[in-house]
Amino acid sequence: MNAIERPLPPLNADERTVLESWLDFHRATLAMKCEGLDDGQAAVASVPPSGFTLTGLVQHMAEVERNWFRRVFAGEQAPPIYDPQADPSAPDGGFELAEGATLHDALATWQGEIARARELCADRALTDAGRFMEQDVNLRWIYVHMIEEYARHNGHADLVRERIDGTTGV
Repeated sequence: MNAIERPLPPLNADERTVLESWLDFHRATLAMKCEGLDDGQAAVASVPPSGFTLTGLVQHMAEVERNWFRRVFAGEQAPPIYDPQADPSAPDGGFELAEGATLHDALATWQGEIARARELCADRALTDAGRFMEQDVNLRWIYVHMIEEYARHNGHADLVRERIDGTTGV
């Protein structure tokens, strides 16, 4: 296990490098939490009555990436991925598993959203802004928010993964 590379963010670097490195660290952590699971395991609910699953979490993070980088920062009219009829500003999209949902497909969609986010941010300054709640929000704020979003959900993923097969500490 642990074929996914997760380098420690640099201890002494410029602000952008530190922010992007921590975001990538947490993205890799989520991928590691899912590594080695089959679709059935990844669809196991955490603790009833909660329907929280690792596949649902990956789907949710694809929605979160899409929302903050495509809709908010870049101003794209990107519809929700998993429920196109849903309100694009709904904060909890993606958690529900559709019939036939697979971890593989969720990971591929999530990785696609990450790639698009990197493209959209590559040539932009940390002070460049998008719009959120009728206010400007800069890329720096979005990076910090995304780091905390992943950190919080990776804690959830720790507990779900331990419940599935006892794996801890990734």
